Amino acid sequence: MSQAGGGRGCGSSVPPRAPWSLVAATAALCLVSATSVWTAGAAPMSREEKQKLGNQVLEMFDHAYGNYMEHAYPADELMPLTCRGRVRGQEPSRGDVDDALGKFSLTLIDSLDTLVVLNKTKEFEEAVRKVLRDVNLDNDVVVSVFETNIRVLGGLLGGHSLAIMLKEKGEYMQWYNDELLQMAKQLGYKLLPAFNTTSGLPYPRINLKFGIRKPEARTGTETDTCTACAGTLILEFAALSRFTGATIFEEYARKALDFLWEKRQRSSNLVGVTINIHTGDWVRKDSGVGAGIDSYYEYLLKAYVLLGDDSFLERFNTHYDAIMRYISQPPLLLDVHIHKPMLNARTWMDALLAFFPGLQVLKGDIRPAIETHEMLYQVIKKHNFLPEAFTTDFRVHWAQHPLRPEFAESTYFLYKATGDPYYLEVGKTLIENLNKYARVPCGFAAMKDVRTGSHEDRMDSFFLAEMFKYLYLLFADKEDIIFDIEDYIFTTEAHLLPLWLSTTNQSISKKNTTSEYTELDDSNFDWTCPNTQILFPNDPLYAQSIREPLKNVVDKSCPRGIIRVEESFRSGTKPPLRARDFMATNPEHLEILKKMGVSLIHLKDGRVQLVQHAIQAASSIDAEDGLRFMQEMIELSSQQQKEQQLPPRAVQIVSHPFFGRVVLTAGPAQFGLDLSKHKETRGFVASSKPYNGCSELTNPEAVMGKIALIQRGQCMFAEKARNIQNAGAIGGIVIDDNEGSSSDTAPLFQMAGDGKDTDDIKIPMLFLFSKEGSIILDAIREYEEVEVLLSDKAKDRAAILKGKMIPSYIINSNPETENEEQPSSENDSQNQSAEQMTPGSQEVELVDQESPEDSVLSSHPESLSPADTDSAANASPSEQNPNPTENHEPTSPDGECTDLDDNQLQEQSETEEEPPPSVGWGKKAQPIDSILADWNEDIEAFEMMEKDEL
Repeated sequence: MSQAGGGRGCGSSVPPRAPWSLVAATAALCLVSATSVWTAGAAPMSREEKQKLGNQVLEMFDHAYGNYMEHAYPADELMPLTCRGRVRGQEPSRGDVDDALGKFSLTLIDSLDTLVVLNKTKEFEEAVRKVLRDVNLDNDVVVSVFETNIRVLGGLLGGHSLAIMLKEKGEYMQWYNDELLQMAKQLGYKLLPAFNTTSGLPYPRINLKFGIRKPEARTGTETDTCTACAGTLILEFAALSRFTGATIFEEYARKALDFLWEKRQRSSNLVGVTINIHTGDWVRKDSGVGAGIDSYYEYLLKAYVLLGDDSFLERFNTHYDAIMRYISQPPLLLDVHIHKPMLNARTWMDALLAFFPGLQVLKGDIRPAIETHEMLYQVIKKHNFLPEAFTTDFRVHWAQHPLRPEFAESTYFLYKATGDPYYLEVGKTLIENLNKYARVPCGFAAMKDVRTGSHEDRMDSFFLAEMFKYLYLLFADKEDIIFDIEDYIFTTEAHLLPLWLSTTNQSISKKNTTSEYTELDDSNFDWTCPNTQILFPNDPLYAQSIREPLKNVVDKSCPRGIIRVEESFRSGTKPPLRARDFMATNPEHLEILKKMGVSLIHLKDGRVQLVQHAIQAASSIDAEDGLRFMQEMIELSSQQQKEQQLPPRAVQIVSHPFFGRVVLTAGPAQFGLDLSKHKETRGFVASSKPYNGCSELTNPEAVMGKIALIQRGQCMFAEKARNIQNAGAIGGIVIDDNEGSSSDTAPLFQMAGDGKDTDDIKIPMLFLFSKEGSIILDAIREYEEVEVLLSDKAKDRAAILKGKMIPSYIINSNPETENEEQPSSENDSQNQSAEQMTPGSQEVELVDQESPEDSVLSSHPESLSPADTDSAANASPSEQNPNPTENHEPTSPDGECTDLDDNQLQEQSETEEEPPPSVGWGKKAQPIDSILADWNEDIEAFEMMEKDEL
């Protein structure tokens, strides 16, 4: 989610209802005066170094954008590991994540205004022509209304805004005649049927061709949507109305915002995560500033900035006061229950809240912005990237990182507000980590696991739309940009909308409906950006003094979960029973359970079953406490189960021409050498004969001293390991025999022993799914000699390649050096993103039973078995993690503490899920010599991956 690029007034001299042009004009003053205070506080970065880093950002964008245009366009997104386009319906479904894909060249549209910000005006002009020529918005595909609005509609409007700016300058886009705006209007009308509900909240999905409810539409039966999904429309829809004069778009977006405001919880002034679009009832009653709600708050404040409507500011300030009262626990931001906001709803935070410090900058509340940003930075320094979710004691909760830009965005706005060069160093770290860990030959790959460094075949459009924009602006001086960025506001996807829209086509009534719902305390409402002399009282070390206590918060602090007990203390009663404190043998705890309507049943096999009947609770408050207790027990059970599992391992290809850039996610074994406790194993790979490894090898000379490749099936894993070990192999990689299987779509599992003593197995064994294994097999066919590294996580390339005669740019990840040592290639001229993140499943399934001869570990945690209940301790479908692999992420493996009591209730799940069916993929080979043309001139063409025809 993104913050504003424009600003509000800077000093108290701007009256509350000043003409918005005056407020916008003073925006730059606020940032300039802040900078003048701060430059004395730390050693400034030289102009030369800032230019060098800015040029590095440009080269990184060229690498990502150029590979998308060469290998993926006109597909929606690039798959950077297989160097092809992601086309909906031709790849295994990723669930809700794929709702952003509409076969409308998503990445190109999302990147339009980034091209102008980065001064690539010729490429922008060419890209606009491609959009007008190739993009079809009438596809028979079901898409997310939210994602399509912020990425596609926003991208078209941002492109239009800068196209007319360039046309006015007289050099570029002279042929342009509002074509992008006409496409945006067409798309706007296609989204309008989604608003056909009694509440005015839009359906979450719509068919671009057939709309809603028609049989051929395949959508329109949904009842719930997330708050951000319904509340993140006003900027794009209002801009479309102001640009075209068609008021219907702004009217529909305002109606949705009005309904959300009316349905807020009146005593806490908080909103929940998901809401019923027909009744207005809250479906998920937890509230925070991360996934599912984030951009709703953002758009309230920015709607005031762009449209000048006081009611939006009043609503934002009312919510902001509640956030700081209940959710903010500096430096943490923890979800709470909207009806009982003194109780935390979870013990972890998601990565999307990283946008919030930037929003606080726009609000003018700098101190908590600095605190939260610094906490997030410490997490990044520990893991290289911000995990999708992490606990209050900073352990990994969900290990993925899809190259999200929110932290870079907040870094940019904090630098603009303070001028503190510390934030330039933060940006430099982000650039280095992206080049070092995420850069691959065909773009930048998302991190599948930040602990191991393994990659995912994914490069979202928001990566190009936002990340490079914020990083470039961080290091750019005013003269480096061909237009005044302060004349625009950033949408949540970082698209640029001009502030002059506030005075254009103002046909929408600005009746202040906020005061109809609540008594407002005017003292809470700042109408202008606070004066920097008040924010920073002539102390150049102010920000540093705030950051300093947080420097070691991640490494040295393992606090127990924070419990909100103020309400209980005030009333003199005991705080509610928490799941982590529960003891099944404690009579007092059992009595509390009974009061909450929770029954405890002892099963014949010794397991314990918990069931809640809300109608049996002593009161409605006790029933709510019971529901919270059951939800906590789900999380606690999942967390304890994860801690018992081995984390995934990494297979890193280190030979020419890969040089450690390709990292494959591998499943561990419960036998053999433990790579987390011993040095990694490095060696060349060789296929065993027989390939299944189920008998004595007939080619021992081929695998002697090497890492043997074996196919899964026909015997147990331990037997395969013994056979290759007896042949002299130093390690083994088992490759799945289920063609098309992939760690992207199937849960990782551990290879178990054969029920016998496996201490005789001394070599490391790892498991690769078919898709990852084929990368190694294809490399062998092309290069014959392929060297890999088996380890607990990906290793630094400099350490891998020490002593090797290779180009220095491979080690340094320095694009400038890379360009000097090799021929450069010209490029042809990206609420999870915003996808919804929700808690994962309680079940841990590590079993693939397709081959009965294989012995695979299955974990069976004891179940809460909430059958026959009114309220069951079970995650609802809306709370299931959309990526099946995300349900099975283990907690951080080493050196991290836990606050769990060994005597706590151990829960189990009796259900075993079948693995997903195998998914076939295309057979046509793709020559990819062009992919590596910018590597080294001695690299020859090779065919490594297979490509589907678009």
